[in-house]
Amino acid sequence: MSNFSNYSRRRFLLTAGASAAASLLLKGCLGNPPDPSAKTIAQTTPAANLSPEQKPETTKVNLGYIPIVEAAPLIIAQEKGFFAKYGMTDVNLAKQASWGSMRDNTEIGSAGGGVDGGQYQMPMPHLITEGVITKGNQKIPMYLLAQLITHGNGIALANKHKGQGLGTKIDTGKSVFEKLNSAKTPFTAAQTFPAVNQDFWIRYWLAASGINPDTDIKLLTVPAAQTVANMKTGTMDAFSTGDPWPYRIVTDKIGFLATLTAQMWKNHPEEYLALRADWVDKNPKATKALLKGVMEAQQWLDNFDNRKEAAEILAGRNYFNLPAEVLMEPFMGKYDMGDGRVIDDKKMAAYYWKDEKGSVSYPYKSHDLWFLTESVRWGFLPKDYLSKAKEVIDKVNREDIWKEAAKEAGIAESDIPTSTSRGVEEFFDGVKFDPEKPEEYLKSLKIKKVEI
Repeated sequence: MSNFSNYSRRRFLLTAGASAAASLLLKGCLGNPPDPSAKTIAQTTPAANLSPEQKPETTKVNLGYIPIVEAAPLIIAQEKGFFAKYGMTDVNLAKQASWGSMRDNTEIGSAGGGVDGGQYQMPMPHLITEGVITKGNQKIPMYLLAQLITHGNGIALANKHKGQGLGTKIDTGKSVFEKLNSAKTPFTAAQTFPAVNQDFWIRYWLAASGINPDTDIKLLTVPAAQTVANMKTGTMDAFSTGDPWPYRIVTDKIGFLATLTAQMWKNHPEEYLALRADWVDKNPKATKALLKGVMEAQQWLDNFDNRKEAAEILAGRNYFNLPAEVLMEPFMGKYDMGDGRVIDDKKMAAYYWKDEKGSVSYPYKSHDLWFLTESVRWGFLPKDYLSKAKEVIDKVNREDIWKEAAKEAGIAESDIPTSTSRGVEEFFDGVKFDPEKPEEYLKSLKIKKVEI
Protein backbone atom coordinates (compact mmCIF):
# COMPACT_ATOMS: atom_id res chain seq x y z
CA MET A 1 0.00 0.00 0.00
CA SER A 2 1.36 3.42 -0.88
CA ASN A 3 1.98 6.21 1.63
CA PHE A 4 -0.87 8.09 0.02
CA SER A 5 -3.21 5.13 0.50
CA ASN A 6 -2.35 4.94 4.21
CA TYR A 7 -2.87 8.68 4.61
CA SER A 8 -6.06 8.61 2.58
CA ARG A 9 -7.62 5.75 4.52
CA ARG A 10 -6.89 7.44 7.86
CA ARG A 11 -8.62 10.61 6.67
CA PHE A 12 -11.63 8.77 5.33
CA LEU A 13 -12.04 6.73 8.52
CA LEU A 14 -13.06 10.01 10.17
CA THR A 15 -16.05 10.03 7.86
CA ALA A 16 -16.86 6.42 8.66
CA GLY A 17 -17.11 7.37 12.32
CA ALA A 18 -19.54 10.15 11.53
CA SER A 19 -21.46 7.70 9.34
CA ALA A 20 -21.93 5.23 12.16
CA ALA A 21 -23.38 7.85 14.49
CA ALA A 22 -25.69 9.22 11.85
CA SER A 23 -26.82 5.73 10.85
CA LEU A 24 -28.28 5.13 14.29
CA LEU A 25 -30.43 8.22 13.91
CA LEU A 26 -31.67 7.15 10.50
CA LYS A 27 -32.40 3.51 11.48
CA GLY A 28 -29.59 2.14 9.37
CA CYS A 29 -27.46 3.63 6.65
CA LEU A 30 -30.00 2.73 3.98
CA GLY A 31 -32.60 4.94 5.65
CA ASN A 32 -36.11 4.10 6.85
CA PRO A 33 -37.78 1.20 5.01
CA PRO A 34 -40.63 2.15 2.68
CA ASP A 35 -44.23 1.70 3.75
CA PRO A 36 -45.19 -1.65 2.12
CA SER A 37 -48.83 -0.55 1.83
CA ALA A 38 -48.00 2.62 -0.11
CA LYS A 39 -47.97 2.48 -3.90
CA THR A 40 -45.71 4.84 -5.79
CA ILE A 41 -46.31 6.22 -9.27
CA ALA A 42 -43.56 3.87 -10.47
CA GLN A 43 -45.63 0.89 -9.33
CA THR A 44 -48.80 2.11 -11.01
CA THR A 45 -47.42 3.63 -14.23
CA PRO A 46 -47.28 1.20 -17.17
CA ALA A 47 -44.01 1.02 -19.09
CA ALA A 48 -43.86 2.50 -22.56
CA ASN A 49 -44.26 0.10 -25.47
CA LEU A 50 -40.61 -0.91 -25.45
CA SER A 51 -38.96 -2.75 -28.29
CA PRO A 52 -37.04 -5.98 -27.45
CA GLU A 53 -33.81 -4.03 -28.13
CA GLN A 54 -34.68 -1.53 -25.38
CA LYS A 55 -36.47 -3.72 -22.84
CA PRO A 56 -34.29 -3.79 -19.69
CA GLU A 57 -32.74 -7.06 -18.51
CA THR A 58 -34.01 -6.31 -14.99
CA THR A 59 -36.57 -3.96 -13.52
CA LYS A 60 -34.75 -3.75 -10.19
CA VAL A 61 -31.95 -1.50 -8.97
CA ASN A 62 -30.93 0.01 -5.62
CA LEU A 63 -29.83 3.64 -5.86
CA GLY A 64 -28.45 5.59 -2.92
CA TYR A 65 -28.95 9.32 -2.45
CA ILE A 66 -28.22 12.11 0.02
CA PRO A 67 -31.07 14.56 0.86
CA ILE A 68 -29.77 17.57 -1.07
CA VAL A 69 -31.00 19.08 -4.34
CA GLU A 70 -28.46 17.11 -6.37
CA ALA A 71 -30.69 14.06 -5.76
CA ALA A 72 -33.71 15.69 -7.41
CA PRO A 73 -33.43 13.92 -10.81
CA LEU A 74 -33.47 10.50 -9.11
CA ILE A 75 -36.41 11.39 -6.87
CA ILE A 76 -38.42 13.04 -9.65
CA ALA A 77 -37.74 10.16 -12.06
CA GLN A 78 -39.20 7.85 -9.42
CA GLU A 79 -42.14 9.98 -8.31
CA LYS A 80 -43.23 11.12 -11.78
CA GLY A 81 -42.98 7.63 -13.26
CA PHE A 82 -40.08 8.35 -15.64
CA PHE A 83 -38.11 5.30 -14.51
CA ALA A 84 -41.21 3.12 -14.90
CA LYS A 85 -41.88 4.57 -18.36
CA TYR A 86 -38.68 2.95 -19.60
CA GLY A 87 -39.30 -0.36 -17.84
CA MET A 88 -37.52 0.26 -14.51
CA THR A 89 -40.52 -0.38 -12.28
CA ASP A 90 -38.63 -1.58 -9.20
CA VAL A 91 -36.21 1.25 -8.46
CA ASN A 92 -35.42 1.48 -4.75
CA LEU A 93 -34.18 4.91 -3.67
CA ALA A 94 -32.25 4.45 -0.43
CA LYS A 95 -31.59 7.54 1.68
CA GLN A 96 -28.03 7.52 3.00
CA ALA A 97 -27.02 8.77 6.43
CA SER A 98 -23.82 10.28 5.05
CA TRP A 99 -21.35 10.10 2.18
CA GLY A 100 -19.38 7.58 4.21
CA SER A 101 -22.47 5.38 4.22
CA MET A 102 -22.83 5.82 0.47
CA ARG A 103 -19.27 4.66 -0.04
CA ASP A 104 -19.73 1.69 2.31
CA ASN A 105 -22.99 0.61 0.67
CA THR A 106 -21.41 0.86 -2.76
CA GLU A 107 -18.62 -1.44 -1.60
CA ILE A 108 -21.00 -4.21 -0.51
CA GLY A 109 -23.41 -3.73 -3.44
CA SER A 110 -27.08 -4.65 -3.50
CA ALA A 111 -26.23 -8.35 -3.12
CA GLY A 112 -24.91 -7.53 0.36
CA GLY A 113 -27.78 -5.20 1.26
CA GLY A 114 -26.14 -2.07 -0.15
CA VAL A 115 -26.61 -0.17 -3.40
CA ASP A 116 -25.81 -0.65 -7.08
CA GLY A 117 -24.95 3.04 -7.41
CA GLY A 118 -26.72 6.39 -7.34
CA GLN A 119 -25.63 9.92 -6.46
CA TYR A 120 -21.94 10.71 -5.89
CA GLN A 121 -19.72 13.67 -5.21
CA MET A 122 -16.72 13.88 -7.49
CA PRO A 123 -14.34 12.17 -7.87
CA MET A 124 -15.78 9.40 -5.66
CA PRO A 125 -16.44 7.02 -8.61
CA HIS A 126 -12.79 7.31 -9.65
CA LEU A 127 -11.51 6.88 -6.09
CA ILE A 128 -13.67 3.79 -5.53
CA THR A 129 -12.55 2.36 -8.88
CA GLU A 130 -8.91 2.88 -7.92
CA GLY A 131 -9.40 1.55 -4.38
CA VAL A 132 -8.28 4.83 -2.83
CA ILE A 133 -11.14 5.14 -0.32
CA THR A 134 -12.33 1.53 0.02
CA LYS A 135 -11.61 -0.94 2.81
CA GLY A 136 -8.32 -2.66 2.19
CA ASN A 137 -7.92 -0.51 -0.92
CA GLN A 138 -10.14 -2.94 -2.83
CA LYS A 139 -10.69 -1.75 -6.40
CA ILE A 140 -14.39 -1.69 -7.26
CA PRO A 141 -14.86 -0.52 -10.87
CA MET A 142 -17.49 2.20 -11.30
CA TYR A 143 -19.03 3.84 -14.36
CA LEU A 144 -19.87 7.52 -14.30
CA LEU A 145 -22.99 8.01 -16.44
CA ALA A 146 -24.40 11.53 -16.11
CA GLN A 147 -24.01 14.83 -14.32
CA LEU A 148 -27.05 15.42 -12.13
CA ILE A 149 -26.94 19.19 -11.55
CA THR A 150 -25.07 22.46 -11.73
CA HIS A 151 -25.09 25.03 -8.88
CA GLY A 152 -27.20 24.39 -5.76
CA ASN A 153 -24.34 24.64 -3.23
CA GLY A 154 -23.14 27.35 -0.90
CA ILE A 155 -20.79 28.23 1.94
CA ALA A 156 -22.69 29.30 5.05
CA LEU A 157 -21.11 31.17 7.98
CA ALA A 158 -22.19 31.71 11.57
CA ASN A 159 -23.93 34.99 12.38
CA LYS A 160 -21.00 36.16 14.53
CA HIS A 161 -19.03 36.77 11.32
CA LYS A 162 -21.54 39.15 9.72
CA GLY A 163 -20.17 42.46 8.53
CA GLN A 164 -16.54 41.33 8.54
CA GLY A 165 -15.90 41.21 4.82
CA LEU A 166 -16.57 37.51 4.31
CA GLY A 167 -18.28 37.30 0.92
CA THR A 168 -17.36 35.59 -2.33
CA LYS A 169 -14.08 37.48 -2.09
CA ILE A 170 -12.66 37.64 1.41
CA ASP A 171 -11.54 41.24 1.50
CA THR A 172 -10.99 42.69 4.96
CA GLY A 173 -12.14 39.36 6.37
CA LYS A 174 -8.65 37.88 6.48
CA SER A 175 -8.18 39.44 9.92
CA VAL A 176 -10.96 37.18 11.25
CA PHE A 177 -8.79 34.12 10.69
CA GLU A 178 -5.68 35.79 12.12
CA LYS A 179 -7.45 36.86 15.32
CA LEU A 180 -8.95 33.41 15.90
CA ASN A 181 -5.58 31.75 15.39
CA SER A 182 -3.91 34.19 17.76
CA ALA A 183 -6.53 33.30 20.39
CA LYS A 184 -5.83 29.58 19.74
CA THR A 185 -9.46 29.12 18.68
CA PRO A 186 -9.00 28.58 14.93
CA PHE A 187 -11.76 29.17 12.43
CA THR A 188 -13.59 25.83 12.25
CA ALA A 189 -15.25 24.82 8.99
CA ALA A 190 -16.89 21.64 7.79
CA GLN A 191 -17.61 19.82 4.58
CA THR A 192 -19.60 16.61 4.08
CA PHE A 193 -16.85 14.26 2.84
CA PRO A 194 -13.11 14.83 2.42
CA ALA A 195 -11.41 15.21 -0.96
CA VAL A 196 -14.57 15.72 -3.03
CA ASN A 197 -16.83 18.52 -4.32
CA GLN A 198 -17.89 20.25 -1.14
CA ASP A 199 -14.40 20.02 0.31
CA PHE A 200 -12.98 21.51 -2.91
CA TRP A 201 -15.46 24.43 -2.90
CA ILE A 202 -14.50 25.67 0.55
CA ARG A 203 -10.79 25.05 -0.10
CA TYR A 204 -10.91 27.03 -3.34
CA TRP A 205 -12.88 29.85 -1.71
CA LEU A 206 -10.32 30.22 1.10
CA ALA A 207 -7.17 29.72 -0.97
CA ALA A 208 -8.28 32.28 -3.57
CA SER A 209 -8.00 34.90 -0.82
CA GLY A 210 -4.69 33.71 0.56
CA ILE A 211 -6.00 31.52 3.39
CA ASN A 212 -4.49 28.05 3.54
CA PRO A 213 -7.24 25.53 4.41
CA ASP A 214 -4.65 23.05 5.73
CA THR A 215 -2.81 25.40 8.10
CA ASP A 216 -4.93 28.50 8.75
CA ILE A 217 -8.22 26.84 9.77
CA LYS A 218 -9.61 23.59 11.18
CA LEU A 219 -11.52 21.63 8.51
CA LEU A 220 -13.81 18.78 9.61
CA THR A 221 -16.25 16.30 8.05
CA VAL A 222 -19.94 16.46 9.06
CA PRO A 223 -22.92 14.79 7.28
CA ALA A 224 -25.10 17.24 5.31
CA ALA A 225 -28.24 16.73 7.40
CA GLN A 226 -26.32 17.61 10.60
CA THR A 227 -25.01 20.94 9.38
CA VAL A 228 -27.86 23.02 10.82
CA ALA A 229 -27.66 21.37 14.24
CA ASN A 230 -23.90 21.84 14.38
CA MET A 231 -24.14 25.51 13.45
CA LYS A 232 -26.73 26.03 16.21
CA THR A 233 -24.30 24.80 18.85
CA GLY A 234 -21.91 27.65 18.02
CA THR A 235 -18.97 25.29 17.56
CA MET A 236 -18.81 25.70 13.76
CA ASP A 237 -17.84 28.84 11.89
CA ALA A 238 -18.67 27.65 8.34
CA PHE A 239 -20.22 24.84 6.32
CA SER A 240 -19.85 23.88 2.68
CA THR A 241 -22.80 21.77 1.54
CA GLY A 242 -25.73 21.51 -0.86
CA ASP A 243 -29.17 23.08 -0.66
CA PRO A 244 -31.42 23.03 1.26
CA TRP A 245 -28.96 23.07 4.16
CA PRO A 246 -27.05 26.34 3.53
CA TYR A 247 -30.32 28.23 2.98
CA ARG A 248 -31.88 26.48 5.97
CA ILE A 249 -29.10 28.00 8.09
CA VAL A 250 -30.26 31.43 6.85
CA THR A 251 -33.99 30.78 7.31
CA ASP A 252 -33.36 29.50 10.83
CA LYS A 253 -31.47 32.77 11.46
CA ILE A 254 -28.33 31.07 12.73
CA GLY A 255 -26.05 32.09 9.89
CA PHE A 256 -25.63 33.71 6.49
CA LEU A 257 -24.39 32.74 3.06
CA ALA A 258 -20.90 34.02 2.30
CA THR A 259 -21.12 32.80 -1.29
CA LEU A 260 -22.94 30.51 -3.65
CA THR A 261 -20.85 28.09 -5.68
CA ALA A 262 -22.66 29.60 -8.68
CA GLN A 263 -20.80 32.83 -7.89
CA MET A 264 -17.48 31.03 -7.56
CA TRP A 265 -17.69 29.08 -10.82
CA LYS A 266 -20.64 29.79 -13.08
CA ASN A 267 -22.24 26.62 -14.48
CA HIS A 268 -19.83 24.38 -12.60
CA PRO A 269 -20.00 20.57 -12.51
CA GLU A 270 -21.52 19.27 -9.31
CA GLU A 271 -22.69 15.73 -8.46
CA TYR A 272 -23.11 12.72 -10.70
CA LEU A 273 -25.01 9.50 -11.36
CA ALA A 274 -22.70 6.49 -11.26
CA LEU A 275 -23.18 2.72 -11.00
CA ARG A 276 -21.00 -0.24 -10.18
CA ALA A 277 -19.44 -1.44 -13.42
CA ASP A 278 -20.47 -5.04 -12.77
CA TRP A 279 -24.16 -3.99 -12.64
CA VAL A 280 -23.86 -1.99 -15.87
CA ASP A 281 -21.98 -4.72 -17.70
CA LYS A 282 -24.66 -7.24 -16.70
CA ASN A 283 -27.57 -4.87 -17.45
CA PRO A 284 -26.67 -2.54 -20.34
CA LYS A 285 -30.28 -2.01 -21.44
CA ALA A 286 -31.45 -1.36 -17.88
CA THR A 287 -28.61 1.15 -17.51
CA LYS A 288 -29.83 3.09 -20.53
CA ALA A 289 -33.41 2.85 -19.25
CA LEU A 290 -32.29 4.47 -15.98
CA LEU A 291 -30.45 7.17 -17.90
CA LYS A 292 -33.54 7.93 -20.01
CA GLY A 293 -35.61 8.28 -16.85
CA VAL A 294 -33.03 10.63 -15.32
CA MET A 295 -32.82 12.70 -18.54
CA GLU A 296 -36.59 13.11 -18.64
CA ALA A 297 -36.60 14.12 -14.97
CA GLN A 298 -33.83 16.66 -15.63
CA GLN A 299 -35.82 18.23 -18.47
CA TRP A 300 -38.94 18.31 -16.30
CA LEU A 301 -37.00 20.00 -13.50
CA ASP A 302 -35.66 22.69 -15.84
CA ASN A 303 -39.20 23.84 -16.59
CA PHE A 304 -39.53 26.44 -13.83
CA ASP A 305 -43.32 25.99 -13.90
CA ASN A 306 -42.66 22.57 -12.33
CA ARG A 307 -40.43 23.78 -9.54
CA LYS A 308 -43.18 24.33 -6.98
CA GLU A 309 -44.28 20.74 -7.42
CA ALA A 310 -40.66 19.59 -7.34
CA ALA A 311 -40.06 21.43 -4.04
CA GLU A 312 -43.16 19.84 -2.53
CA ILE A 313 -42.08 16.35 -3.60
CA LEU A 314 -38.51 16.74 -2.33
CA ALA A 315 -39.66 18.33 0.94
CA GLY A 316 -41.83 15.31 1.78
CA ARG A 317 -41.23 13.17 4.83
CA ASN A 318 -39.84 10.29 2.75
CA TYR A 319 -37.14 12.53 1.28
CA PHE A 320 -35.88 15.80 2.83
CA ASN A 321 -38.51 16.21 5.57
CA LEU A 322 -38.56 20.02 5.77
CA PRO A 323 -40.78 22.95 4.71
CA ALA A 324 -41.07 23.23 0.92
CA GLU A 325 -40.51 26.99 1.18
CA VAL A 326 -36.86 26.37 2.12
CA LEU A 327 -36.37 24.72 -1.26
CA MET A 328 -38.63 26.91 -3.36
CA GLU A 329 -36.80 30.24 -3.29
CA PRO A 330 -33.34 28.82 -4.17
CA PHE A 331 -35.02 26.73 -6.89
CA MET A 332 -36.11 30.03 -8.47
CA GLY A 333 -32.71 31.67 -8.07
CA LYS A 334 -33.83 33.74 -5.07
CA TYR A 335 -31.40 33.85 -2.18
CA ASP A 336 -31.68 36.02 0.91
CA MET A 337 -28.02 35.75 1.85
CA GLY A 338 -28.83 36.56 5.46
CA ASP A 339 -26.61 39.63 5.79
CA GLY A 340 -28.54 42.23 3.80
CA ARG A 341 -27.56 40.96 0.35
CA VAL A 342 -30.35 39.53 -1.80
CA ILE A 343 -29.93 37.60 -5.05
CA ASP A 344 -32.88 37.33 -7.43
CA ASP A 345 -31.47 35.86 -10.62
CA LYS A 346 -32.62 32.66 -12.31
CA LYS A 347 -29.10 32.20 -13.67
CA MET A 348 -28.02 31.48 -10.09
CA ALA A 349 -30.58 28.68 -9.67
CA ALA A 350 -29.84 24.96 -9.91
CA TYR A 351 -30.06 23.56 -13.44
CA TYR A 352 -30.37 19.92 -14.34
CA TRP A 353 -30.57 19.60 -18.14
CA LYS A 354 -29.11 22.70 -19.80
CA ASP A 355 -27.38 25.89 -18.71
CA GLU A 356 -25.76 28.84 -20.44
CA LYS A 357 -22.82 26.68 -21.53
CA GLY A 358 -24.91 23.85 -22.97
CA SER A 359 -25.55 20.40 -21.53
CA VAL A 360 -25.64 19.87 -17.78
CA SER A 361 -26.53 16.18 -17.95
CA TYR A 362 -23.71 15.09 -20.27
CA PRO A 363 -20.59 14.03 -18.29
CA TYR A 364 -17.71 16.02 -19.82
CA LYS A 365 -14.38 14.26 -19.32
CA SER A 366 -12.70 17.65 -18.95
CA HIS A 367 -14.61 18.10 -15.69
CA ASP A 368 -13.40 14.75 -14.38
CA LEU A 369 -9.88 16.01 -15.05
CA TRP A 370 -10.44 19.19 -13.03
CA PHE A 371 -11.58 17.18 -10.00
CA LEU A 372 -8.55 14.88 -10.27
CA THR A 373 -6.22 17.85 -10.78
CA GLU A 374 -7.68 19.51 -7.69
CA SER A 375 -7.09 16.23 -5.83
CA VAL A 376 -3.41 16.44 -6.78
CA ARG A 377 -3.35 20.10 -5.74
CA TRP A 378 -4.28 19.25 -2.15
CA GLY A 379 -2.20 16.09 -1.86
CA PHE A 380 -5.17 13.71 -1.94
CA LEU A 381 -3.59 12.06 -4.97
CA PRO A 382 0.14 11.88 -5.76
CA LYS A 383 1.72 14.32 -8.20
CA ASP A 384 2.37 11.67 -10.84
CA TYR A 385 -1.35 10.81 -10.93
CA LEU A 386 -1.89 13.37 -13.69
CA SER A 387 0.15 11.20 -16.04
CA LYS A 388 -2.46 8.43 -15.70
CA ALA A 389 -5.55 10.61 -15.15
CA LYS A 390 -6.71 10.31 -18.78
CA GLU A 391 -6.49 6.52 -18.60
CA VAL A 392 -8.57 6.45 -15.39
CA ILE A 393 -11.13 8.89 -16.79
CA ASP A 394 -11.54 6.87 -19.99
CA LYS A 395 -12.16 3.77 -17.87
CA VAL A 396 -14.68 5.39 -15.49
CA ASN A 397 -16.47 8.02 -17.59
CA ARG A 398 -18.99 6.29 -19.87
CA GLU A 399 -20.22 9.30 -21.82
CA ASP A 400 -20.68 6.86 -24.71
CA ILE A 401 -23.54 5.18 -22.82
CA TRP A 402 -25.07 8.62 -22.12
CA LYS A 403 -25.03 9.37 -25.86
CA GLU A 404 -26.58 6.01 -26.75
CA ALA A 405 -29.38 6.55 -24.22
CA ALA A 406 -29.96 10.12 -25.43
CA LYS A 407 -30.31 8.97 -29.04
CA GLU A 408 -32.69 6.16 -28.08
CA ALA A 409 -34.76 8.66 -26.08
CA GLY A 410 -35.06 10.94 -29.12
CA ILE A 411 -32.96 13.78 -27.65
CA ALA A 412 -32.27 16.48 -30.25
CA GLU A 413 -28.87 16.28 -31.95
CA SER A 414 -28.18 19.83 -30.78
CA ASP A 415 -28.46 18.68 -27.14
CA ILE A 416 -25.87 15.91 -27.56
CA PRO A 417 -22.33 17.29 -27.17
CA THR A 418 -19.82 16.36 -29.86
CA SER A 419 -16.71 16.93 -27.70
CA THR A 420 -15.77 15.33 -24.38
CA SER A 421 -14.24 18.65 -23.31
CA ARG A 422 -16.20 21.78 -22.36
CA GLY A 423 -13.03 23.78 -22.95
CA VAL A 424 -11.34 26.36 -20.74
CA GLU A 425 -13.07 27.10 -17.41
CA GLU A 426 -12.75 30.35 -15.44
CA PHE A 427 -13.23 30.91 -11.71
CA PHE A 428 -14.28 33.98 -9.72
CA ASP A 429 -10.68 34.93 -8.96
CA GLY A 430 -9.69 35.01 -12.64
CA VAL A 431 -7.84 31.67 -12.56
CA LYS A 432 -8.41 29.51 -15.65
CA PHE A 433 -8.33 25.74 -16.08
CA ASP A 434 -7.36 24.51 -19.53
CA PRO A 435 -7.99 20.75 -19.65
CA GLU A 436 -5.24 20.48 -22.25
CA LYS A 437 -2.74 21.90 -19.72
CA PRO A 438 -3.62 20.80 -16.16
CA GLU A 439 -0.04 21.31 -14.99
CA GLU A 440 -0.23 24.99 -16.00
CA TYR A 441 -3.34 25.35 -13.84
CA LEU A 442 -1.47 23.90 -10.87
CA LYS A 443 1.50 26.20 -11.47
CA SER A 444 -0.80 29.24 -11.45
CA LEU A 445 -2.16 28.47 -7.96
CA LYS A 446 -0.38 30.18 -5.08
CA ILE A 447 -1.67 27.90 -2.33
CA LYS A 448 -1.30 24.15 -2.88
CA LYS A 449 0.39 21.11 -1.38
CA VAL A 450 1.97 19.84 -4.57
CA GLU A 451 5.28 21.25 -5.77
CA ILE A 452 5.22 21.79 -9.53
